[in-house]
Amino acid sequence: MLTLYIIKNCDTCRKAQKALDAKGIPYKTHDLRDDGLSAALLEHILHRVPLVEAINKRSKTWRELSAEEKDYDANSARQLILKHPTLLKRPLLEVDDDTILVGYKDGDYDKL
Repeated sequence: MLTLYIIKNCDTCRKAQKALDAKGIPYKTHDLRDDGLSAALLEHILHRVPLVEAINKRSKTWRELSAEEKDYDANSARQLILKHPTLLKRPLLEVDDDTILVGYKDGDYDKL
């Protein structure tokens, strides 16, 4: 079964859910804010998605970080994401053991 990692108040996540529902594709959701983001889950995601692609630099959370926090290395980025799960781009759709699709635009799920 597919897993859709979301933040429930995110419009893009709602669009992704509607697209999956419209295609009748079964999936489960994991709300990164409500269900949590553990270090193990973050590593699971980052083994499939490069860190540079995983950080949402368009988010309000990113804009509110200090200049020191934005000057991150791989370790400090992980700590920031664990502290602020909304820094992860979303939605993240885990398709299989090796593939997580990042973000959603109309048509992204047409091949599922």
